Amino acid sequence: MCIAAVNPSNAFANTKDEARIKTIVESVGLFADSAMFDELEALYAPEVEMDYTSLAGGEVETKSPQKIMSEWAGVLPGFDRTRHEVSNIVVSSNGKTATATADIKAEHWVNELYWEVKGEYVYRLVKNNEQWQITAHKFNLISESGTRDVFGPAMENANTNPPAYVKRLQTKRVVKDMLSALESKDMDKFAGVWADDAVQDMPYSPEGFPKRVNGKSAIIDLYAKWPETSGKTDFTSQLILYSMVDPETIFVEFKGNVDIVPTGRHYTQHYGGLYHIENGKIKLYREYYDPEPFKYAFGLGE
Repeated sequence: MCIAAVNPSNAFANTKDEARIKTIVESVGLFADSAMFDELEALYAPEVEMDYTSLAGGEVETKSPQKIMSEWAGVLPGFDRTRHEVSNIVVSSNGKTATATADIKAEHWVNELYWEVKGEYVYRLVKNNEQWQITAHKFNLISESGTRDVFGPAMENANTNPPAYVKRLQTKRVVKDMLSALESKDMDKFAGVWADDAVQDMPYSPEGFPKRVNGKSAIIDLYAKWPETSGKTDFTSQLILYSMVDPETIFVEFKGNVDIVPTGRHYTQHYGGLYHIENGKIKLYREYYDPEPFKYAFGLGE
């Protein structure tokens, strides 16, 4: 009789993966209850098949993690309290893909209203670079009690006081809208991103060019000739966004590549920018750049 040798490292690896997957399943409810949407987003793959048809009808949809978090962040923080109780997690895996099931009881409180739903979660996961991520998320309804009327006031509360995750998404969108408006020469869109009392600081502007512009109307005047001055323009293909503790403040890096029509020269620049956004509008844009390429491309001082 031959007894096959057992490789302890492989056995440990399988057990470790099982523990990792169970932790992910447990973390979905925990992060949702704690409004930790950035951490929750990281548990999901770039595309996720979402199936809540047993609860809400409709169809199975494929969504980005950001889209899922936006929807959840638009309602969950508006409850007075939620609690997702996960139990009986069962995992099966071939080492690269996995399926996990779990029983779930989710409770929701807002004002005097209460809603409880019981069911089963079914997850599919994939392993990339030692990290497991959810690729499919299905809820199978078993029972519910209380009232679904909880969603109305919860959504109203969340909209009135949006969580940091939603504010960060809005901040990023405003920055992208500003830069893409310059690329497309859409000056109406460009004007729409600024607050009335906005400020644009340019501390390294060359002599003869403003270092500070106060007010939306003055900023729009500064850029008024942009459509006739610029040809082919790229500000967003190498855009890097750095979120900060304040969800309405962000630092960005981007490359500028612009054909300057009056001089026939090409403008290449590496920008740094600090933005502060309030109520979806730019209040402050502090722009850092090298003045020498700017002077040459636009023919300043010539």
